[in-house]
Amino acid sequence: MVIATGYFDGVHLGHRFLLEALVKAARERKDESMVITFHPHPRAVLQKEASSFRLISSREEKKELILKAGVDHIEELEFTKEFAALTAAEYIDFLVCRFGCRAIVLGYDNRFGCDEKSHNEIASIAADKGVEVITLGACLSDSGIEVSSTKIRKAIESGDCKAANQMLGRPYSIYGIVVAGNRIGRTIGFPTANVSPCDPLKIIPKGGVYLSRVHCLGKEFYGMTNIGRRPTVVNSTEIVIETNIFDFSEDIYSLEISVEFLERIRDEVRFNSLSELSAQLSSDRNRCLSILQTLR
Repeated sequence: MVIATGYFDGVHLGHRFLLEALVKAARERKDESMVITFHPHPRAVLQKEASSFRLISSREEKKELILKAGVDHIEELEFTKEFAALTAAEYIDFLVCRFGCRAIVLGYDNRFGCDEKSHNEIASIAADKGVEVITLGACLSDSGIEVSSTKIRKAIESGDCKAANQMLGRPYSIYGIVVAGNRIGRTIGFPTANVSPCDPLKIIPKGGVYLSRVHCLGKEFYGMTNIGRRPTVVNSTEIVIETNIFDFSEDIYSLEISVEFLERIRDEVRFNSLSELSAQLSSDRNRCLSILQTLR
């Protein structure tokens, strides 16, 4: 078995670069490829800010994207403090004994073991156990940025979805269920689908209005999504995700929906009246449609 190991949050361009190398290495050796991943995220177990740590991808999204890359097998291991205490040598022994590991593919910043060995040290330890180590260089985005999950998380949290999407190689999305709202948007000509995320640990982008792409009813639509507390209407204590889907009138309450964030339009603002809000939403819609013309 040829193995790559890590959390793979987001399965971004850097991860896909590694997964392509993994699949290729397995085929060259007439072997099978496997990804070893973990749950929960190591930071959620080992660091104090675990309660505020959020993820780019859900477990289901991650598995689907890894398999889509052509990997033969995925194993999800429970990450515990005891597991984290394994040395690099002990972890390699574990991979050999449990999965028949013959080769390991390491990304440029990929480390394992509590002793934090370098790539060369890991390769030396592995060689003594009959395991080959294949090391890769860094993966850069089209703009020359070194791709990492940490940078993507920061981009999403700051509202820079264009940068996040470039590093992901796809639009960042939130999957959820459409729930009932206060229906005020309908009264001003902008009905919205309020989305309750299925995974509470997914990162919610910075508050504001976004050009979005929506998948529901087996079809694809465009719209604009507001993330925030709706200060003009109710000033909610909770963050609300609501999407006005362009040229759409179907009843989709209680149905599944996926919202992709394409570009941030503006901050959320409190208006003095619903008429002012409606006028701004009309302007937002026109700007979104203008952007869409450049994307098509």
